[in-house]
Formats: sequence, C-alpha cells, structure tokens
Amino acid sequence: MNGILVINKEKNYTSRDVVNIVGKYLGTKKVGHIGTLDPLATGVLVLCVGSALKMVELLVNHDKEYIATFKLGIETDTLDITGNIIKHDEKIISEKDLQVCLNSFVGKIMQEVPIYSAVKVNGKKLYEYARNNEKVVLPVREVNIYDISLLSYNINTKEVVISCTVSKGTYIRSLVRDIGKSLNTCATLVALNRTKLGNFNINESFTLDDIKNNNFNLIDIKELYPIQKKIIVEDELLFKIKNGMVLKRFFDGEDAMILDKNENLIAIYKTCDDKTMVKPWKMFIK
Repeated sequence: MNGILVINKEKNYTSRDVVNIVGKYLGTKKVGHIGTLDPLATGVLVLCVGSALKMVELLVNHDKEYIATFKLGIETDTLDITGNIIKHDEKIISEKDLQVCLNSFVGKIMQEVPIYSAVKVNGKKLYEYARNNEKVVLPVREVNIYDISLLSYNINTKEVVISCTVSKGTYIRSLVRDIGKSLNTCATLVALNRTKLGNFNINESFTLDDIKNNNFNLIDIKELYPIQKKIIVEDELLFKIKNGMVLKRFFDGEDAMILDKNENLIAIYKTCDDKTMVKPWKMFIK
C-alpha cells in the first residue's frame, strides 16, 4: 500500500498517535507524517504510506493555512491554554487596534521559537530545557506571514478568531504571543485548526473512524507532480534508469517523474550541477 493519506486530526492526539493508529489499521509500519500538530491542534495531518515516504523531502516545505482562536489578557508557559498562566492583564483592546496590529504582521518577520517545542539547541530539544528548568537562548527565525484575517472578536471575553496563511516553520503559538506583545498586553492560543498544507485541503481529509471503517482513499504519488513533469520511457533508456545511471539530460526543467509504458512510477530524476546531465533523486523500484 503506497500513497498519501490526508487525515483530519482530532484534539488530544499527538501526530505520532495518529501514525501508530493508521499503521495498525493499514497493516504496515511504513507510515510517517509531514508537519507536526500539537495535541491541542486539529485538522490536516498529511501521512506518507509505503514508498510515498520517499516524498517527505519534497512535501515538507509547503505553506500552511490555519484558523486560530486565542485569548487576550493571559499568557502561559507553553503559549497555549494547556499551560500554566504566567501573565495576566485586564487591558481592553479595541477591534480597530486589533485589526491594525494584525495587519502589521503580514510579510516576513523574525519569530522566536517557543521553548515548548522539539527544535534542538546544542543537541537537546527545547522542551527538555523547559522541563529541567534550564536556561537556553531560544532560536530566532525568519518566517513569512502571507495573510491574516480577523474572523471574530468578542471584546467581553477577549476571545479572537483569525485565519492565517504562513510559511513552513511558523509557530502559531509564537505568532499569538507576539500579537499580544504588540498590543501591550499578552495573549495565549486556545484552539488551532489547520485547514490546508500545501495542496492538501481539509475538505479531502479522512477521520480516524474513516480509516477504521475502510472509508478512505490514498492519493497516488504520481498526482503530486504536474502533468508536464511526467515522462514515459522505454527500452534502453528505461533499463538505464532502472539501474540508477547518470544520463545526458533528456527533459526540460529541474526534475521529472519517470514512468514506464504502463505508467508505473520508476524514479524521479534531477538535473546535475552543470545542467547537462541528470541523476536519480528517488528510486521507486527495487
């Protein structure tokens, strides 16, 4: 069984939990996920099954879309509602000021990675520093916030709902924290739903119950590439490709998905540094 499976993750499951459950019902250990979701978060979790695991490197850099709910006036140690409250503020923020603040975050920004994350510093995961009460300098990374829209704001409960489209590596918990700081108050993530990862949409996802009831479809690996990047080869060229040979360039563009005449996926080839030759990047036959 090979392909891409789009799961609509439920709250209180880790991404690894989902991988284990799906692997059990599909009868394979060859399952991995792209783009970790915290237990608090729900929505699109993309799984690679079987030979599709070779595509993780290709898929991991996709942009993501979220609907985030956060509360102004509190901040926790984990930056979400599951943590311990470390700040509290009674300041009232107007909807106009909130909107201006959100607009200011659109574009490339520098973002500090949350300490409760799996990012490694000096070979140790940040959450290990947090749990051991050890001091560590948190990494700061450039991320891109393509869009933020205010969906609702209850000024009485201080609860805000936004939608946002962001680049790989963006922590919504950190974004919420920084929005609070920009408003001279504090803020904490309450709920998070990932609605899209790259071209994978929540509308085409399946629940764990769907998997258990065998009510799901795998996306064929070949569907991940545009039509013009699929090349059918035969005879001597097919033989050379099956043997992983470096060849004189025979396609336009940086890479191509190579199929046999029966449209079986054989390999993905990429151009070499000098652009006159091509070499295998991923092989899909033994």
